[in-house]
Amino acid sequence: MNSVVRPLAVVTGASTGIGLELARLCAENNFDLVIAADEPRIHEAAAELRGRGIECTPVECDLATREGVAELIDAIERSGGEVEALLANAGRGLGGAFLDEDLEAALRVAHTNIDGTICLIHQVGNDMRARARGRILITGSIAGLMPGSYQAVYNGSKAFLDSFAVALNAELKDTGVTVTCLMPGATETDFFERAGMLDTKVGTQEKADAADVAKVGFEAMMKGDLKVVAGLNNKLRAAMSHVLPDSTLAKMHAREAAPGTAKHPVEETKSRQERKDRPAP
Repeated sequence: MNSVVRPLAVVTGASTGIGLELARLCAENNFDLVIAADEPRIHEAAAELRGRGIECTPVECDLATREGVAELIDAIERSGGEVEALLANAGRGLGGAFLDEDLEAALRVAHTNIDGTICLIHQVGNDMRARARGRILITGSIAGLMPGSYQAVYNGSKAFLDSFAVALNAELKDTGVTVTCLMPGATETDFFERAGMLDTKVGTQEKADAADVAKVGFEAMMKGDLKVVAGLNNKLRAAMSHVLPDSTLAKMHAREAAPGTAKHPVEETKSRQERKDRPAP
């Protein structure tokens, strides 16, 4: 029987990419884990994380639904631990012109990124406030700082999260609960393939390493920082978003996200991603 009492962290979107890297950092820092994603790979991630000497409970659930959020909450309660850190990272993207997109697919982006996030934080955040202790990390994006031509719903959802994180942090001042917003730019994950954006410039260009992005966010969360932009280039882009007109920003975004703007063949991009995802020897 395991007699070691470790703090509990909950990480969503933890099967791959930034979420998995955040979970790895939690394990390295001696957190037990409840991790969630809407795909079977979450069980593989849990097996790896248990090998780091901590307890890890995987939950395969769809956080775009109230039922999926309830399933995750139930798993947290059954784990028996009090959540010390909630890393709300689950997110979904969708490329293409809004009126050409499938409406249900567009709504699922909003339901995952916004509804699932606020439902989970409302539940876990209330428990944290009652104990006067806890850390919340929300994965926003620099995409929320600019009009997202050909990613309109995604960028809009990230604008919500960027704003929500700051507002929530202000409301929780002096409660013992901190809120941090991680704002990455394009990161080397399978996000762009899932979003149908492998024929775009942003989908095929070199991107930030997910482990580096996660480290920036995790360290900011542990320090209780409010907002952190991952990467120098992204900091420059964030600064530009405050001085350039929205119309200019929308045109700039279109040049990167419009279908057919890819610089490299899709096959080359997939090959690069496969090399990135391949386990180290």
